[in-house]
Amino acid sequence: MHQEQVLPESAAAVARLLQAAGHDRQIVLLPETGKTSAEAAAGLGCSVAEIAKSIVFRRQSDDAAVMVIASGNNRVDERKVAAITGPLAKADARFVREKTGYAIGGVCPIGHVEKVILLIDRDLMQYQTVWAAAGHPHAVFAMTPQQLQAMTGAPLADIALNPD
Repeated sequence: MHQEQVLPESAAAVARLLQAAGHDRQIVLLPETGKTSAEAAAGLGCSVAEIAKSIVFRRQSDDAAVMVIASGNNRVDERKVAAITGPLAKADARFVREKTGYAIGGVCPIGHVEKVILLIDRDLMQYQTVWAAAGHPHAVFAMTPQQLQAMTGAPLADIALNPD
């Protein structure tokens, strides 16, 4: 008999959000942490590029959280993001938790405690399935890039740092 996984409360809250949104896929608990894209990809057996990692910045003008949902193998070009959102500063762990409701390593693209400015890395659109954090460092969920965009309402952007 298949036993239901007991999700940590933060991941259970994301599961409820996904269910309310009509999302048809379950949250997966990784045996090892998924704090980095490489760790998550190894645990899922997918490529690092298929991990939709959430990177949070602090907008200097108003302290708003700016979240970039990036392909796991892309480094985010802060200048490209700032050209869209305005000047940025680094966000520390306290700021990330205060603005999103999630701890670094488990920041989900949905269900934030405050309004977050979101951008989606257009490079994610080339994959059939992408995986995002589900509110906890061990919890992830799968979706199509189109579902990610529909769930978040976020625009696509060219945010990848191009190697010089």
